Amino acid sequence: MAIDPTQPYDDDNIFARILRGEVPASKVYEDDWALAFHDVAPQAKLHILVIPKGRYVSWDDFSATASAEEITGFIRAVGHVAREHDLVEDGYRLLANVGAHGGQEVPHLHVHLFGGQPLGRMIAV
Repeated sequence: MAIDPTQPYDDDNIFARILRGEVPASKVYEDDWALAFHDVAPQAKLHILVIPKGRYVSWDDFSATASAEEITGFIRAVGHVAREHDLVEDGYRLLANVGAHGGQEVPHLHVHLFGGQPLGRMIAV
């Protein structure tokens, strides 16, 4: 079910629960700004989700309201995870869904990091 990114943050969403330690996750990286873990339903050989630790519904919410320090920390965390998984040389894909048309299903900003295989075209034409 797609979400409305203009709605207030939902503290009961699955990623908020993971951040609080209420739901287990296969963590691959954590720092002051972000948490990264394997997707439970991977869509590629490597499929990692990277989420900010702050309460942000979507990329739009994050880019409009997060501090410069939070934005920098989160973006650096995404890059760190890609480098730690040796994805840079062969390449990888980042995807952040926003709202119903974008297919966003969890009301907490998250970036999908896909790699480890050729990914082909993103959208069939």
